[in-house]
Amino acid sequence: MLIRKLPLWLALAALFVFAAPASRAEGLDSLPELIRRVKPSVVSVITYNAKGEVALTGSGFFIRPGQVLTNLHVVEGAHHAEVRTFEGKGKTYQVAGLTSVDEDGDLAVLNVDMPLERANVVETTAAVPEEGEHVFVIGNPLRLEGSVADGIVSAVREVPGLGRIVQITAPISHGNSGSPVFNMKGQVLGVVTIRVMNGQNINLALGAPRLSSLKPAERLLSFEDLARMTGDEQKPDSIADWWYRNGLNSLWLGNYDSALGYFETAVNKNPQRADAWIQVGFCKVKQGKNQDAIRAFEQALKLKPNSYEALNKLGDAYYYAGNYYKALDAYKRAVALRPDLAEGHYNLGSVHLELGERAEALAQAALLKPLDAALHQKLLREIGK
Repeated sequence: MLIRKLPLWLALAALFVFAAPASRAEGLDSLPELIRRVKPSVVSVITYNAKGEVALTGSGFFIRPGQVLTNLHVVEGAHHAEVRTFEGKGKTYQVAGLTSVDEDGDLAVLNVDMPLERANVVETTAAVPEEGEHVFVIGNPLRLEGSVADGIVSAVREVPGLGRIVQITAPISHGNSGSPVFNMKGQVLGVVTIRVMNGQNINLALGAPRLSSLKPAERLLSFEDLARMTGDEQKPDSIADWWYRNGLNSLWLGNYDSALGYFETAVNKNPQRADAWIQVGFCKVKQGKNQDAIRAFEQALKLKPNSYEALNKLGDAYYYAGNYYKALDAYKRAVALRPDLAEGHYNLGSVHLELGERAEALAQAALLKPLDAALHQKLLREIGK
């Protein structure tokens, strides 16, 4: 049989023709295609004062038909608000009220007066993004509606009681507050919140798993209700709360020394505040002061014996202190309270490995598989070392 060589130009053309469909077969969209697909789910949020003047603008996105998620600080203090979609020439809809408010997470869910079929709901992901992973943001920076910025994930941090904080390199400006951060599958992995440090914006997003913890209010909240709810003068623990929230702001930025100072002041102002003791312990672990951390977590557990967060972090403190048996006990108590949380099973598997109990570690890996595929694979790799 005679084999004929193809001309170089024809061979390259054939390679291009047959290679192009392969990426589509793998379900990979280009960035422009992704943007076209998800942009209709993003909106501008415009708030007004009592005189009808624009007070603040931000961004948001549909998490359910007729419901838009944004940052709480975007709508705090507003007399009324509206959202504007980016599809076509854009449509403007009035905000009827708020269905959920999360002060610690700086989140609010707006109930929008609109035909429900016009809402394009996003897909969210609970998966932990990897450092270096490509992401993009769509929002309303400086009232430039529908602007797109891309970058990578530069860091991922966990904050007790708050969740995952994702730091990104995508350029962010005021007006991006409430913007969704998308991965390259078009899934929302976080919500942008503007944080300022030394006069510069630090590009941060609250991880999407926090969205699942948003509890709907018993009734639709008005902006007057929101003002009463968030007004410091209505809070009996307002001074301690101020210090606590400033501590959370420092944790967003990964500044554990500064955060510790705020949280220690918070527990001095109100020693009965369990969540503040947990944060003190967390910061102490980050400083390598594990014995101090253990005392803080134990104080939190005296106040709140069934706190998964306190038990899980107590396990961390014992783990880093090299006391694996006490770490095992704390992790077991945490998992008994929340068997549905993947982190607890991963922690149990890790401490079993330190104790040389490979079979027990494998059992935890099996429990992890349906909860978090990425953590399951991570624990398997550690078991295989």
